[in-house]
Amino acid sequence: MMDLLTSPEAWAALLTLTALEIVLGIDNVIFLSVIVSRIPPVQAERARKIGLALALIFRIVLLSALVWLIGLTTPVFSVGKLGFSWRDIILIGGGFFLIAKATHEIHAEVEARDVEADEKPPASAFFWVIVQIIIIDLVFSLDSIITAIGMAQDLEIMIAAVIIAVGVMYISSGPVAAFVAEHPTTKMLALAFLVLIGVALVADGFEFHIPRGFIYVAITFSAAVEAFNIMAKRNRKKRALASKQTG
Repeated sequence: MMDLLTSPEAWAALLTLTALEIVLGIDNVIFLSVIVSRIPPVQAERARKIGLALALIFRIVLLSALVWLIGLTTPVFSVGKLGFSWRDIILIGGGFFLIAKATHEIHAEVEARDVEADEKPPASAFFWVIVQIIIIDLVFSLDSIITAIGMAQDLEIMIAAVIIAVGVMYISSGPVAAFVAEHPTTKMLALAFLVLIGVALVADGFEFHIPRGFIYVAITFSAAVEAFNIMAKRNRKKRALASKQTG
């Protein structure tokens, strides 16, 4: 352990892997922000904390079972020249789930159903939110940890990077969830990103890798455009209010 603490290579590996885990955690944060937006604020906060705690637990458990996890990449059956491992099957299933969930949410937003202000979601809503969070946490955790195994050799470094990354996710998920809830147009943008991420997961399952950098650049660009739209909308409201007061 002391060798790791005094090794420049170990610190470089920790910083690199932590940065990568934080970037990979963006998917998790976006999904959490969208999925908790349909339940009351108090329950949403609980669901968000449970989701992040499960993300940390799943990642550490997967790291602790490295031999089993590496076995998941061994093909279990083939279709033509294409071999499928349990990892591929999980990524394909998770990707299709993400696409279906995001498409369903987009449909609900576009339909713009009239809901009474005091109408409460069904009692089972919180339970189903947690179930969906568990499914996606498992998929994202598997993708994240297999990436970590390829970048570092020491279990201690991988666990430290995962803990730091989940800590950053915990800090950022609250403001992101609040922002999505406050600005409905950003929710539609987040749902579109989830469809894109789902497609990338399915492609990975079929051994067709879409560089995540392309996806994150698109997310960053779209988020920047949306931020300018929000600022412009606020400025228009301020000018309209000021003209009313002076008039």
